[in-house]
Amino acid sequence: MRKHLTLILLIIFSASCSKQEEKVLLEVVSPTAKNKITFELINGIPTYSVSHGDQSVLNSSNLGFVFKSNDSLSKNFEVLAIDETAIDETWKQVWGEKEFIQNNYNQLSVTLQEKSEKKRKIEIQFRAFDDGIALRYVYPQQGNDSLVIMDELTSFNLSDDGDAWWIGAYQDNRYEYLTTKSPVSTLDTVHTPLTIKSNNGLSLSFHEANLKDFASMTLARTEGTALKADLVPWADGDRVKTNGSFTTPWRTLQIAETPGELITSYLILNLNDPNKIEDTSWIKPSKYLGIWWGMHIGKYTFWESPTQGATTKNAFEYIDYCKKFGIDHLLIEGWNKGWTPAWYENAMHMFSFTAAADNFDLVKVTDYAKKNGVSIIGYHETGSNIINYLDQIDAGMALYKEVGIHDVKIGQVGSRLNMKEWHHGQFGVNYYRFVLEKAAEYQLTVNFHEPIKDTGERRTYPNMMAREGARGQEYNAWSEGNPPSHTATLPFTRMLAGPMDFTPGVLDVEIKQGFEGRDVHTTAAKQLALYVVLYAPIQMLADLPENYDGNPAFKFLQDVPVDWEDTKVLNAEIGEYITTVRKDKYSDDWFLGSLTNEESRSFDIDLSFLDPNATYEAQIYADAAGITWNKNATEVVISTKEVTSIDTLQINLAEGGGTAIHFLKK
Repeated sequence: MRKHLTLILLIIFSASCSKQEEKVLLEVVSPTAKNKITFELINGIPTYSVSHGDQSVLNSSNLGFVFKSNDSLSKNFEVLAIDETAIDETWKQVWGEKEFIQNNYNQLSVTLQEKSEKKRKIEIQFRAFDDGIALRYVYPQQGNDSLVIMDELTSFNLSDDGDAWWIGAYQDNRYEYLTTKSPVSTLDTVHTPLTIKSNNGLSLSFHEANLKDFASMTLARTEGTALKADLVPWADGDRVKTNGSFTTPWRTLQIAETPGELITSYLILNLNDPNKIEDTSWIKPSKYLGIWWGMHIGKYTFWESPTQGATTKNAFEYIDYCKKFGIDHLLIEGWNKGWTPAWYENAMHMFSFTAAADNFDLVKVTDYAKKNGVSIIGYHETGSNIINYLDQIDAGMALYKEVGIHDVKIGQVGSRLNMKEWHHGQFGVNYYRFVLEKAAEYQLTVNFHEPIKDTGERRTYPNMMAREGARGQEYNAWSEGNPPSHTATLPFTRMLAGPMDFTPGVLDVEIKQGFEGRDVHTTAAKQLALYVVLYAPIQMLADLPENYDGNPAFKFLQDVPVDWEDTKVLNAEIGEYITTVRKDKYSDDWFLGSLTNEESRSFDIDLSFLDPNATYEAQIYADAAGITWNKNATEVVISTKEVTSIDTLQINLAEGGGTAIHFLKK
């Protein structure tokens, strides 16, 4: 086996020979030497740097912590132990955008010990992948019953400036902001994933993996292009409360030569623990209708009223539509007591998770659904009153299990949990993980809204199906909406963290039954393309069912899968355009989604991803000629063409438009 670690111990004398510098240098490279991490200990101070081939990515960057009472753990170290590991394995996803994932890395672990009388130890683990790098700290129990982290000193000193796509941290509306593009050198404090197109040509994404019992990491720019870990605090100012030991999440940097390669990197998943759920037969990817869009466009109310959405009558009607369309799941929001016209205010609303609204009979609805081959998706809106929710969580989930519900959407609307704690502080991290594990006990899959960001937990708990964590489709219903560039940006930013419940599929893009002056800011064909471009194992067909009934474009939504064998990105530019193809896990068919921002585009698509020994019928759903996202946007042209792997297919995207294609193997 090729050696992947080098060690150099140097004693370097200054020019005056009046003092000496002791330097330890360690290097670990990725399996094919694409990426290299260099660790240095100079006069007891640890740093690291990162390079990609002959390009520097991170200059010398700091490591360490500050504990309470200004107790620093960042200097006066010596190397106590060095360990190296090489891993090359392939594991199978329960569901996902790719069935089999290779986990291939080289690891360097360095155990440091203070030279002072405390002699505290800390292990730093570095992993070098061909698609990026990761590091984390392991602080063992060393005699303290508690230890409070006040600051993490980990820095990311970028070698080059570049364009960054970001949303600001510490804002009341959590992650639900439009992405801003600006130079790295102008950033303040931002959430991860932070995506960068470096001036050296590399595409980068900073994030974290396996976040548990720790504060989430934001990134603060310190000076120039230097970024530093900024841990989201508790309300009392503490960053992380521990029992005297801790293991941090992995700090990750995905490195790609093209933006599309970021999307097909599985580094985040590889840094999470293997699946802990032995029987996964109850975890089923699905498409679903919902009594949902009508509430956002003002047709229905969430609360009890003459136009209440969640009634037994409406539920029966939607179940009938599900049966007619061949859609096997239905989400019903607002079925329970506690909803008011001010439910979205951060005011500790008292929802019940067992008592149904007067016009809704849970048993009748679930029984009727079963008779018609439809599964009901439950809904728990907490209003961020976590005290109230946790008091009822077992009763609420037990009720769902009793009536045969296996999926639950859980909302945390509000600027603070319990009107006190950030959603993405340690309190929030532990709360979301507790709920996820509790749901697994009741064989419930989870769709978090107003969530903690995804850091790959779905590998460990595959009942973690999707989350929100960005501006979704609903903003088009009642706000200024999402610009066409939004869905051309999400694949390279929020979606790098994991699946999102974006709720696409609005074919009535003019929202004829909604608020005046509102529309979805895409063409109808682009809404189809979103099912391929924006990955999730649960995909909502968000529109009113009457807008699907008899609409020829709806066939694509019926055909498109939600579980995939393979994924490829054919072309991509952040915030501008993307073309993605995915192979169905349960057939030989491929599906393509291509979309653009405010600019129209034409692409010649190389079909070499298809089986070279087969012929396919390409069922094409495209923008009609002359339309734009705000002009005749509902028009979809449907055509078919016989193609093979040696063909090239031209697709034309309108302004704010898209194309969706089903390649049906003949």
